Amino acid sequence: MAKDTEKLIRQLSLISFLMAKRRPVTALEIKRDVEGYSEMNDDAFARRFYADRAELEALGIELRVDRATDGFYEAENYSLPPENFYLPSVQFTDHELASLTTALKMLDGQFAYAEPLRLALQQLTWGRPSPLSSPDEQSIHVAVGPDVEGRELSQRLSKIENAVFRRKTIIFDYYTIGRDAIEKRKVDPYHLLFRGGQFYMIGHAHERGDQRMFKLSRIRGKISYASKAEHDFPPPEDFDPREYATKAEWQFGQQFESASIWISERIAWLVERHFARAGKIRKPKRGEVVPGKGVIFETQFSDTTPLLAWVLGLGPRARIIEPAGLAASATKRISLIARRHSGEFEIAPKVTRRRSASSSGGGSESEASIRPERFARLITLAGILIGATRGGDSIPTQRLLTDLNITLEELTEDIDVLNVVNFGGGSYVLFAQIEDDVVTVDSEPYSDNFARPARLLPLEAKALIAAIDLLGEYFPDDSLISARAKVVVALGEDPATGGLQIAAAKADDSEIAGQLSNAIASSKLVEIEHYKEDQDTFTERVIEPYSLMNGREGWYVHTWDRSREAPRDFRLDRIKQVRILDESFEPREGMKPDLDGWAKTGVVSSSTVARIWIEPDAARRVREEHDPVLELKDGAILIDLPYGGVNWLVTEIFKHAGDAVVLEPAEARAAVRDAAKALKAEIADGTASAGRGGKPGAAGGKSIANGNVSKPAARKRETVAAS
Repeated sequence: MAKDTEKLIRQLSLISFLMAKRRPVTALEIKRDVEGYSEMNDDAFARRFYADRAELEALGIELRVDRATDGFYEAENYSLPPENFYLPSVQFTDHELASLTTALKMLDGQFAYAEPLRLALQQLTWGRPSPLSSPDEQSIHVAVGPDVEGRELSQRLSKIENAVFRRKTIIFDYYTIGRDAIEKRKVDPYHLLFRGGQFYMIGHAHERGDQRMFKLSRIRGKISYASKAEHDFPPPEDFDPREYATKAEWQFGQQFESASIWISERIAWLVERHFARAGKIRKPKRGEVVPGKGVIFETQFSDTTPLLAWVLGLGPRARIIEPAGLAASATKRISLIARRHSGEFEIAPKVTRRRSASSSGGGSESEASIRPERFARLITLAGILIGATRGGDSIPTQRLLTDLNITLEELTEDIDVLNVVNFGGGSYVLFAQIEDDVVTVDSEPYSDNFARPARLLPLEAKALIAAIDLLGEYFPDDSLISARAKVVVALGEDPATGGLQIAAAKADDSEIAGQLSNAIASSKLVEIEHYKEDQDTFTERVIEPYSLMNGREGWYVHTWDRSREAPRDFRLDRIKQVRILDESFEPREGMKPDLDGWAKTGVVSSSTVARIWIEPDAARRVREEHDPVLELKDGAILIDLPYGGVNWLVTEIFKHAGDAVVLEPAEARAAVRDAAKALKAEIADGTASAGRGGKPGAAGGKSIANGNVSKPAARKRETVAAS
């Protein structure tokens, strides 16, 4: 029998024995009566018993110890109070349970923590029908979830999760993108953060003597513990994980300077929605020179590159006022964009394509989930089997395989383990066997110990809260938010503060989401004021809202647009205002979003493809999002970027601040040049474009969509990210 299996049998038998006795017992009784200990000598028992107690404590199951005055473990008494094992009763409403079930169905296969989430919901829905057998709810959809790409990255996440909980220092090789080098790192991990489609670890870096954030996809090879000690570092008292979830991209690191940025009044609401937590918005001071009507956004920054990228991406609608050096850098970058898009642009010879040092390794999606502790699965399986016995029923084998997402071989092994739990104590917990297509169960006296749901293990609790935080704001009637509050009360703490945190969406569109969710539930028509970013225009639409869906660029509402008599998807953070009308609508057939199309891939069907040159220093970062189509001898790369409208492409190029150059098609290259020259002229004049056409791609106040972009392409873009 494998050592891990022997350990599981010992630990489960210990729990069952202590709860069955309902009184403190001595170590000698445990050695004599608990399965797995009786064959050990005294020294081996002392080591194993101590290790088992420590592991159970790490899983949230703490034994009570009445210590003897002489200090010898043989004279200590041990017990397991029911409240230390059983989950406190959580009184969910049917609507909350339905929402939790929907969250699992939506995230299954796309969420790194889908498996512990599955077990957590089995515990929370104890005594009710399987959470996977309830009817589907169609008002929320997930096209892009927080997945982990491949087994290697999944294993890193699992190892770090364990190190955070156990306060273990870890050692690993890390790809430092700024130096294009792989270097050894020794880190005290404090927290895991999911943000912008990526997992990050926050901790104390020994080499730097400071707090740092590490991207998990840049970790290379094996992660090792620095010592064999039970704990390596105390939890930091002043660490606040929420700080990292609310920072802007330019605020990671030590903040050392403040920037004042003028924002056009047309998009002041949009900047406030996206970045209110990263700074403050004020009115221009008397005598302060600004390009036009608008507000001043003040923000701390530590990295100029992402701040410049953001400001340049807003084109004439944003201008750096202070510091002067940063404003000068922006002007130089605009000149660089114009120069690199004028005349011929020469590139270095190509080289044979090679695997980048920044690549994180491959793997199939089926390999990309965090597998829960087998201990948790065994406890859950025991409860399911005992519950079926009390109802006098056998259980279809396929139901167990589906509910626990395991193979027949794994189920057989798990049942074999449960069949011998506490064998040495003279009584089984249960006896089960697989016969044909069903599992039959005979319960035993000790079965009462597992007839109630156990406490959520730390990994299960974190998975549950992470799933709620990812989706909660987009469910009708705040059903997941209220469920979250009940779970935190039952657990006694908020798991998001102790290891894994899901950062909020880029924009605070929770109010818009709530209004639309209510309209979806009641089939009410909605009037929206929608901002088309690529054309800097506002339109009013009357829509039939059908569902909310997340995609690569944010959350969308899937609708029938009565203004266009066609299905449309509108980004929530581009909806300025919502007004729910009194008129109801009859839902149309087949109104489901395309979950495998543009929302997941970011590619619009019938898109034009631009060939883009990326300069060498920027190429390392771009590789993490785009596969090069060519690699050049000077370290630059070429990528292909699909786009539905030239205005959108111009904005994307501006965000690279001169490090990206359109090589073809010619009309797109010319559009970038003209936009850069126009913006440079406006900066020199101290003015900004007003009204329609105030995007980087709008020279002279006229939208490029009126000239260089064909109407079909512009209309196509309307249905996707620009919406």
